[in-house]
Amino acid sequence: MQRSAMRELAFKLVYEIEIQKISEDDQLEIFIENNEITDKKVIEYLKDIKKGININAEEINHLIESNLKENWSLNRISKINLSLIKLAIYEMVYKNLPYKVAINEVVELAKKYADESAPVFINGILASVVKEKNLNGEMNEN
Repeated sequence: MQRSAMRELAFKLVYEIEIQKISEDDQLEIFIENNEITDKKVIEYLKDIKKGININAEEINHLIESNLKENWSLNRISKINLSLIKLAIYEMVYKNLPYKVAINEVVELAKKYADESAPVFINGILASVVKEKNLNGEMNEN
């Protein structure tokens, strides 16, 4: 499975966890079963994403909040956008995925799954995070 397809599955998992009220461990097993995922590499990737976002939730949420415009809060961000932002931040900050790749991939997913203003909103938040964390040296001119 291509990395982009794996990332799309990861987004769907993060989104489901955001909206569901059952335990994350149960959610992962249900997600894997419902999507008929048998590839061990994909399952490990999904487990890493779920665990990593969960373990680092406080810092990830702080990064998002500190880069929102005034009068905005996490509660105001749609669950789709929030899921995409969390996925990208986790991969950029904790997995050292090049920020250009992470941002491009989630912006493309936003074009597919979110409203028309989402790509610009997500790109703006993530660009601010890249600048704040000084990821990969110089900031991309997106």
